[in-house]
Amino acid sequence: MGQTIQIHAADGAFNAYLATPASGKGPGIVLCQEIFGVNATMRAVADYYAEEGYTVLVPDLFWRIAPGIELGDRGEDFQRALGLYQRFDEALGVKDVGAALDALRARPECVGQTGVLGFCLGGKLAYLAACRLDGVACAVAYYGVGIERALDEAAKIQGRLVLHVAERDGFCPPEAQAQIRAALGGKDGIELYVYPGVDHAFARTGGEHFDHPSALMAHQRSIAALRAEMGPHYDFSALWDKHCEYEFATRDVDATMATMVSEPYVNHIPTMTGGVGYRQLKRFYQNHFVNSNPPDTSLIPLSRTVGASQIVDEILFCFTHTCEVDWMLPGVAPTGKRVEIPLIAIVKFRGDKLYHEHIYWDQASVLVQIGKLDPAGLPVAGVETARKLLDETLPSNTLMARWQESEGK
Repeated sequence: MGQTIQIHAADGAFNAYLATPASGKGPGIVLCQEIFGVNATMRAVADYYAEEGYTVLVPDLFWRIAPGIELGDRGEDFQRALGLYQRFDEALGVKDVGAALDALRARPECVGQTGVLGFCLGGKLAYLAACRLDGVACAVAYYGVGIERALDEAAKIQGRLVLHVAERDGFCPPEAQAQIRAALGGKDGIELYVYPGVDHAFARTGGEHFDHPSALMAHQRSIAALRAEMGPHYDFSALWDKHCEYEFATRDVDATMATMVSEPYVNHIPTMTGGVGYRQLKRFYQNHFVNSNPPDTSLIPLSRTVGASQIVDEILFCFTHTCEVDWMLPGVAPTGKRVEIPLIAIVKFRGDKLYHEHIYWDQASVLVQIGKLDPAGLPVAGVETARKLLDETLPSNTLMARWQESEGK
């Protein structure tokens, strides 16, 4: 997705990988590498943040000792990377980050403010950039190595700082983490997150210690901080409304797909229907969703929460079961029954495109309403769940036989 450009420093020139958003411009991020060089992993991270709307520059910080080096994270490559790290001049590295920031700000693709993001060695450099360099609106450091040895510089931080710490990080042991928490925890403009049970490099996709839930949470927190300080800001409500219009009103599959990233996914949690990737999701929309909902399908919005990178919608989903609804009732012949259920949609965005949807509902309630599940003796309800959602004064605990026993207690 990107290109290689050259950056000029006081004592030479070095290469950097530049990734730009689909719009062609956005706030700037200098991405500081791990100890493995500007390899495919770092370029993928740059492309990822470019999808989020940022112009991202990844400087080759090892240019003085091993220019252009690209290593893996295991075996001999790992040992070689450790050797390079031991030879690395941290002070010069921070100056190189400053040169990269200057080069980034001079480019037409970079508009607005700039920040620094780093992993491992790069996490320490992101922290030091926040302390030593001007104009760093936001610095995000993933499992930075050695930050505890530079805590005396924290008083110089001007912008926002986010630190992601792995609880079981062998390169940042408990005593180091305690020092960092004591010095930085609770300070204005500083966010410190510890991820329990995970090791160093928990966010490196494909890495030995990769932990998907922690990586997702950390990314969301990073994006929230970057958006708050630097933008860009998108109207997620309007984007989601337009997507739903194409799905349920105009029933236009191509228009629906155009609202999404190049490789999106949808997961209807109770039935595990949807699709991963453009081809599978378009097939699902075309043959099993957009053109397969009953004619009287309606969505009644009840609440909406808009975050930095996602929307959570609370909806009342209503239809008459006059056709087979593949995504909700696969293999169940039409019953002609009316269905009204609460439904939750968690919609994630990358930049101004939908990335994924996680859709939740109570499948037991659906089965009760179409007569496929007898609720007698079971803690399940039918349309009553929807009715109580609309009228909170309706009685609670109707499925709880022991509720009467606590009367007056």
